[in-house]
Amino acid sequence: MCRNIKTLHNFEPPANEEEIRAAALQYVRKVSGSQKPSKANEAAFMRAVDEVAHTTWHLLSELVTTAVPRDREVMAARARARAAERFGRVA
Repeated sequence: MCRNIKTLHNFEPPANEEEIRAAALQYVRKVSGSQKPSKANEAAFMRAVDEVAHTTWHLLSELVTTAVPRDREVMAARARARAAERFGRVA
């Protein structure tokens, strides 16, 4: 999986539209192999982002879990600690 796509399920507060769209954009970039599409492909690229975001929103709204929701700040702190360990500096 693309390292830039973050887990969006089971957070408090839930993932917002901006986070879902960012993940959809990263996915479409990865699949298409294109950071920024050409003018000829821009409409198809953006349509794919819209469709992936829409489908992701539906998926997240229908998933069920009994686990306690994760705290965004705790997860961010863990990620910073991993980055510091991996790269030898605080991210």
